[in-house]
Amino acid sequence: MGLACATTGSSTSGGSTVEEVPNENTPTERPQIQFQKITAPEGFSVQLPGQPEAQRGKVSIPGGEVQTASWAINDITGVLYSISTLDYPEKVVSAHPAAAFFNEGKAGLVGKLNGTVKSEEDITLQGYPGKSLTISSDSGEVRAQNFLVGPRLYTLLVLYNPSIGAPQADQFFSSLELINPPPSISPAPKGSAAGDGGTPAGDAGTPAGDAGTPPATDAGTPATDAGTSKK
Repeated sequence: MGLACATTGSSTSGGSTVEEVPNENTPTERPQIQFQKITAPEGFSVQLPGQPEAQRGKVSIPGGEVQTASWAINDITGVLYSISTLDYPEKVVSAHPAAAFFNEGKAGLVGKLNGTVKSEEDITLQGYPGKSLTISSDSGEVRAQNFLVGPRLYTLLVLYNPSIGAPQADQFFSSLELINPPPSISPAPKGSAAGDGGTPAGDAGTPAGDAGTPPATDAGTPATDAGTSKK
């Protein structure tokens, strides 16, 4: 609040009072978004700013079939939150290291957003391997996390205007909880049928960026349409 002086009374009294008037330069506080916990039959729970409807499907690949599921929603400030799962055949997962799936997910997002990777680091969730990255693009900035849990690849994604930010992104990322997760899949021995399957995510035509985890620009909610265009 700004302070302004208003003189009252006669000139001989010299009396004055001070009243508060709004200061136009006072920054407006960003509203705190109320998150809700959703529990999916796929075996996890996460907090989102609403109750989005699940989108489920399947994709055929040379190594079998991939089951997909995704949930996406914008908050009132235009920030997009998304979580998706890809359930691969176990022989596909055993034939390739976790890094192969994370790299495919990164390549898919960078390609669809036509963006560049600002940062990335290895992370874990309840002992399972993961990758965190930030991508900048003309459509906005993206923070994403991938985790390989047994045969399932989780992708959590937040798209936002970097000039405004997404102050509750960490709340979203840290809220993911696995319910009775499966054990990690051991790599197939070299020379075995699974080990020679030749069906990494990229060769199967279903990289993480293309199957069930489209960036916001493909989900009908680009940053420029969500009221948070870059300036």
